[in-house]
Amino acid sequence: MATVGAAGVEVAQELLAEAQGAVLPLVPHLDTLRWLFIALALAGIAVAVWARLDDWRKGLR
Repeated sequence: MATVGAAGVEVAQELLAEAQGAVLPLVPHLDTLRWLFIALALAGIAVAVWARLDDWRKGLR
């Protein structure tokens, strides 16, 4: 069982190394990406609220 666990840890380390290589070029843009994701989340919330209010006005819910 320990051998399987050690192999799993090794695979996880390789995957993390690959992920780190993919993320490092994005580091200079993290502040912009953070605001972009916040804006997308707020837009999604606004659409959901609008849909609920529209349903309520139409008497659907």
